[in-house]
Amino acid sequence: MPFFSGRCLSTVKLVGKTAVITGCNTGIGKETALDFYKRGARVIMACRDLEKAAAAKSEIEEKCKDLTDTGKLIVVKCDLASLKSVRECAQTILDTEPQVKILVNNAGVMMCPKTKTEDGFEMQFGTNHLAHFLLTMLLLPRIRNSAPARIVTVSSKAHTRYDINFDDLNYEKRPYSAAEAYSQSKIANVLFSKHLAAKLKEHGIEGVNSYSLHPGVIKTELGRHLDESLFRGARTMIGIMLAAFLKTPEQGAQTTIYCSVDEKCAGETGLYYSDCVVKAASAKAQNDEYAERLWKNSMELVGLKDYNPFTAEDPGVKTN
Repeated sequence: MPFFSGRCLSTVKLVGKTAVITGCNTGIGKETALDFYKRGARVIMACRDLEKAAAAKSEIEEKCKDLTDTGKLIVVKCDLASLKSVRECAQTILDTEPQVKILVNNAGVMMCPKTKTEDGFEMQFGTNHLAHFLLTMLLLPRIRNSAPARIVTVSSKAHTRYDINFDDLNYEKRPYSAAEAYSQSKIANVLFSKHLAAKLKEHGIEGVNSYSLHPGVIKTELGRHLDESLFRGARTMIGIMLAAFLKTPEQGAQTTIYCSVDEKCAGETGLYYSDCVVKAASAKAQNDEYAERLWKNSMELVGLKDYNPFTAEDPGVKTN
């Protein structure tokens, strides 16, 4: 049990509002989906494993069967290790959802062995940052038309530990470090969220706010690769060492929920949060030159070099 854990105390309802959450078949994403569902939201569960997502959906519905005014859960395929899958997920949402009020970029991998995504990116940078960058850019015209709306990106305090190497984002020139690669992807999350807020302001777009956050050290499946990346038994040892600080998934989801719904931060954007309060991100994660360079690189890497999500026309929902 952690010594302190912030909690979202807002009772705001989300009836009639659509929220998209990536990676919500387990952990803090699942708890976020549960919370939104209780508030009456139409929750798009964007997950890689459809079987696990369907099981999570059924579990949430069963848990809430005696509640009134609950929302609706919809499972959509989204494999963040494939830009093709991300594009297909975005298209499905654009074809079916007239508005998107909340986008939670939640899914991620942590300290995995050196592997590549389907598109050849280092797995953690490709999954944790580039895939969410692409999903956000593709949904942004719809999100703009849904204002007030919020875009919440789950980062980590681990972003403070290392730098970001723009000359070798995919570890093609330097020895691979799982911890460094994870930290790099989490710096990217904060830089992206901060710069997104600046870009929205630059284009005169009001009512769309961007948030990044550290959820805390949580007992979830995210640490499943530690034994492979560090040494056999590392996951158990680290779990014992950090036992006094570990949050439950429900506690870990509170800052995500706070940034997504709480009235107290409705007028804030581009900031970084922990335990439901604003915290200072690292100097690197607040570097405007870093942010601009990452933005340009990301647009090129995901194939959106000639696309402007701030002026692009919303294609509208398809009707058959």
